[in-house]
Amino acid sequence: MVSKTTHSKIMTNYSTRRTFLKAAGSLSAMAFLPTWAEATSAPQKTFFDISLAEWSLHKALFAKKITNLDFPGIARKEFGIGIVEYVNQFMKDKATDTAYLNELLMRCKDNGIKNNLIMIDGEGALAELDATKRNQAVENHKKWVDCAKYLGCKTIRVNAQGSGEAAEVAKAAVEGLSKLGEIGKAAGINIIVENHGGLSSNGAWLSGVMKSVGMKNVGTLPDFGNFCLKRGKDGCEESYDRYLGTQQLMAFAKGASAKTYDFDAQGNCVETDYARIMQILKDAKFKGIVGIEYEGDKVDEYEGIRKTKALLERLG
Repeated sequence: MVSKTTHSKIMTNYSTRRTFLKAAGSLSAMAFLPTWAEATSAPQKTFFDISLAEWSLHKALFAKKITNLDFPGIARKEFGIGIVEYVNQFMKDKATDTAYLNELLMRCKDNGIKNNLIMIDGEGALAELDATKRNQAVENHKKWVDCAKYLGCKTIRVNAQGSGEAAEVAKAAVEGLSKLGEIGKAAGINIIVENHGGLSSNGAWLSGVMKSVGMKNVGTLPDFGNFCLKRGKDGCEESYDRYLGTQQLMAFAKGASAKTYDFDAQGNCVETDYARIMQILKDAKFKGIVGIEYEGDKVDEYEGIRKTKALLERLG
């Protein structure tokens, strides 16, 4: 029979051992959990998807350090981005080159890349007052509609260019965009206009054009930093309010362009209040794709892209 003293010692030892095992188990479990810093520093899911606009790498592309075919792999491997936006300048003569497009598609597949849009420049003014020239511009864009469809893109970005009185250019833009919109509709492709200088950077003017076009597949691509109305030899001489402009264009937006040039020590964009811009997108119930478009020169293109991505993940 065990004495009271012996029984007390046994229970004390059992209690101590139990406490030790419980503590050890907790420590063991904690070893598999992320630290507080790791848990809080991990980027949260944004309310939009992030893509990479090829223009962010335009310096490297123009310098022939990389090619358009390299772009999908760079987006994935360098930045962990799985959606891309091409610029036709870097595949100018390849719109109907099936072998080239197949190679590009293979590289996208190898890197798990989704093609979103092609930005079109240099194919004529869709708001040209001269009907013959305007119709030729529409015709010039057809091959890019077909190219976008072949690559699995949903959209091409175009420009509402034109010279003249605002009302006349608006009328021409409506006609040009409506014709191209019908071509895009037949192919299942969106036609979207970026605020890209001149009248197109006037949010009220461009939103008015969109209302007049009135087609579901014709919309806008608000660029947060592209609201210069008039340029001079020393840069932009007259600007449209970027926050008002973004708000006006969001009603027709089928994407957005996160333009950045410079960053402060905290990683904030210097020229644009991104917290304010993100709130505009939230208020518009935007759920689409925001494309990174770094265009600065204070840091290199790769670092600028990373800083823009971090900014979007932090504020989005």
